[in-house]
Parts: sequence; structure tokens; C-alpha cells
Amino acid sequence: MSAAEEVVTEAPAVEAVPKRAMTLGLGTSLAVLAALVIAPLFVKNFIIFQMTMLLIYGLAVLALNILTGGSGQFSLGQSAFYAVGAYTSAILMEHVGMNYALTLPIAGLICFAFGFIFGQPALRLSGVYLALATFALAVAMPQLLKLGFFEHWTGGVQGLVVTKPDAPFGLPMSQDMWLYYFTLVITIGIYIASVNLLRSRSGRAFMAIRDNEIAASAMGVDVALYKTLAFGVSAGITGVAGGLGAIAVQFVAPDGYTITLAISLFLGMVVGGVGWLPGSIVGSAFIIFVPNIAESISKGLSGAVFGVLLFLVIFLVPHGARQVAMIAQHHLGKLKKN
Repeated sequence: MSAAEEVVTEAPAVEAVPKRAMTLGLGTSLAVLAALVIAPLFVKNFIIFQMTMLLIYGLAVLALNILTGGSGQFSLGQSAFYAVGAYTSAILMEHVGMNYALTLPIAGLICFAFGFIFGQPALRLSGVYLALATFALAVAMPQLLKLGFFEHWTGGVQGLVVTKPDAPFGLPMSQDMWLYYFTLVITIGIYIASVNLLRSRSGRAFMAIRDNEIAASAMGVDVALYKTLAFGVSAGITGVAGGLGAIAVQFVAPDGYTITLAISLFLGMVVGGVGWLPGSIVGSAFIIFVPNIAESISKGLSGAVFGVLLFLVIFLVPHGARQVAMIAQHHLGKLKKN
């Protein structure tokens, strides 16, 4: 028996990912979609803006989930890809005069290339060493954006103001409401594409690498290609999220894309459940609303209160929102049987 055959024999078989491991049931999905479509009709513009940011950060967390939950690679540098996407859209809108919708695929492609190229040297790293390399990228990006060489385009330290688009075709809705529905359509499209990606041959290759890199290589998986591809796809989706974020906030500045944002996205993935795509929205809600709740409890000790709330969530639900969903589905199944 050859060494490769021994590795395959000893390594655990990579099981196909069950349908509900990545998605919600059809009924639950339709209910959530209906709530997302109807909710803006009954709330103020500020709440609509918060819901838009919820979707945008949900996209960024989903991108990280594909990288970490899908291929098993850790990244603390998502804020860098988010910044590149945001500045790409802002520069194309304000300096080139391009339509905001056309800037998003360009931001995604640029970030895909950036992530794919960054993934090449990262192939030599794994685990905490890869996390440290991406951490360095996140720390360096705000400083790079402040360089005088790019100041004409980026605005330097002062940043760049972005014009929020009006609703097209004279539709009777506010700018915030139109941008929310625009973001919702993009989010749904990327979510469906991500689910199909993880169910495809490439997705199975990602998960084979995540479970056992040596066994995946022995089974014919091009480990180097798929690891860099996972980085590229994750960076591309994050870039689209960054572009949407720049349009929604109407402003980009280097200090808005620090390591704090990268850690927040990583935290959102953990809270939502690593490898469970619907949990991305739950994780996004946590990093948007829980800090506000902590500040309302105690402004002077908001950081401490946030830490306590985070500790309680991790202690009570160690596997994130995915565990809650599985428990709920289990009990619903019992009720249906009875």
C-alpha cells in the first residue's frame, strides 16, 4: 500500500454537507425574507439605515464564513479588503462619475484579485501564523491609505465624501429605503451564490481541505489553488460589502477601517456560528446592536458591559446561533410528530 493510500485510509471521510447545515428551511427562509421586505415600510429612516448596515456587515461576515468555515483558513484582515472595496466605489463615483451600481462588481473583482494574490504567500502559513499575517495586513491598510502618494484619490487623512444615490425611475421612496432594498437584492443574490458554491465541487474541495489537508491532496484536490481561491472569493464578497458600506455611510476615511473592524467581523462569525451561512446575519446584528445596548446600560463602562454580554453569549451558546437553530428545529420536529 502506498503512502498516499495509507493517508486516505487513515483520514476520516469528508461527508457531504447536509442541506440544513448551510441554509434555513424553505418556510423559515420565506418568513425571514418577508420580514426583511416589509419592515422598512413601518420604521423611520434611521432604523432603515441600521437595517442596511446589518445586511452589509452580514455580507462581510458571510465572506469570512466561506473562508474560515468553508476552507478552514483564519483571517483577521477582512477590514483591509472591506477598505479596498469601499475606496474603489468611492473613487469611481466621485472622481470618475461612474454609476454606483457599476462600481460594486469592479470593487468585487479588484478585491478578488487582491485576495487571490495575498493568498499566494499565505500558502506557506497556517493556523495562528496565517492569522498573524492577515492581522498585519489589517494594521497596515489604514496607514497605506493615508500616504501622500494616494491623497489625490483617497482624500488622505480627511477621507472622501460619497453622494448617496436617489431612487431611480422617480420611485416614491427615500434614499435610505431605496438603498436598503438595493442592498437586500444584492445580499440575497450573493447568499444564494455562496450556498451553491459550498454545495458545488469547489465547495466540497474547500471542506476537504478544512477537514484534512493531507487527505485532500491525496484525493487529487489542488490544495494551493483552492486555498487561494477561497481567499479570493472571500475578499471579493467583502469588497462588495465595503462598496455598499461606503455608499450607505456616504463617507470613507482610513480610520474607519482599522483592526477593530476586522475583529468585529471575526466576532460576528463566531457568534453566528462558524460554517453556518444564515448565522452571518445574527452575527452582524450582534456587532451592530449589542455595543449600543452596552452603552445604554453604562456609558462609562460600555466596554466592560459588552465584554460581559459577549462572555454570556459564548458561555451559553458556545457554537453560536447555529446551535440555537438546531435546538429549535429539533423541538419543532417533535411538535409536528405529536
